[in-house]
Amino acid sequence: MEWRNIYRGFLMGISDLIPGVSGGTVAFVLGIYDRLLKAISGFFSLRWKQHIGFLLPLGIGIGAALLSLSKVIDYLLAHHFEPTQFFFMGLIIGVLPFIMKEADVKNSFASSHYIVMIVFALLLASMAFIKPSESADPITTLSVLTVIGLFFSGWLASMAMLLPGISGSFLLLLLGVYSTAINALSTLNLPIIAVIGGGVIVGFIVSSRGIQYLLTHFTNMTYAIIIGLILGSIVVIFPGVPTGSTMIISLIMLLLGLLVSSLFSMVSRT
Repeated sequence: MEWRNIYRGFLMGISDLIPGVSGGTVAFVLGIYDRLLKAISGFFSLRWKQHIGFLLPLGIGIGAALLSLSKVIDYLLAHHFEPTQFFFMGLIIGVLPFIMKEADVKNSFASSHYIVMIVFALLLASMAFIKPSESADPITTLSVLTVIGLFFSGWLASMAMLLPGISGSFLLLLLGVYSTAINALSTLNLPIIAVIGGGVIVGFIVSSRGIQYLLTHFTNMTYAIIIGLILGSIVVIFPGVPTGSTMIISLIMLLLGLLVSSLFSMVSRT
C-alpha cells in the first residue's frame, strides 16, 4: 500500500470541494496524474489487484477531505473568499512550469499547438462570466427524476475532476446541484451521496480511459489542451482585486500557494 497517497488524496479532495479548482491540477502538482489515469482505468479490469495499493489510500484521503472539510471550505468561501481563491491561484500558477517541462513545450510544440492552447484557455476563461443557476434549496429526498439528474451530474463532474483546469465543483454549480452535494456531505445524507458517487465512479471509468488514450496517441496536442485549460482556470477563480488588509493577506496566500506548488513539484521529481 502506498500510504503516502492518503495526504495526496486529502489535497485532491480539498480542491474538489472548491468551485474553480481542479483535482486533476493537484494530481499534476503532486506528480501522480499519469499514474492516476492508469490506475483508475486498470482497476476496472482483470488486473485490478495491481492498482488497489495506489488507489485505496488515495480514495481514503479524498473521502476524508470531503467528509471532514466540507463545512470548513464552505466557511472559508463565505468569510475569507479572496484569500482562499488567491491561494489556489498560486497553486495553479506554480504547476505550469512543471507541466510545460513535462510536455517539453520548447521542442515539441508547433504553432498549431499554441493556437489550440490559446483557444481552450479562452473557452474556459469565458466560464468566469457565466452565472451559475444554483437552486435555492438543496435536494434532500430522491425521486426517479432527481436520481437520474444527480447521477449524470456526478458523471459529468467526475470527468471534469480528472481534467486539469476544469473544476468538478464549478460544473456542479453550473448544473445547479453544488449546494445539494455540499449539504449531503455535511449532513451525511447517504442516499444522495450514493447517487452522486455512483455517477462519479462511472465518469471516472469512462474519462480516465479516454484521457489516457489521448495522452498516448496525441501527446503534444493533449498537453496543449491541458495547459490551455489550466491557464483559463486562473481567470475563472480570480475573485477580483481585493482592497485594504484583504489585499495583503491575499498576496501572502498567493505566494504561499506558489511555494506549496513548487515544493510538491520538486518532491514529485525525486
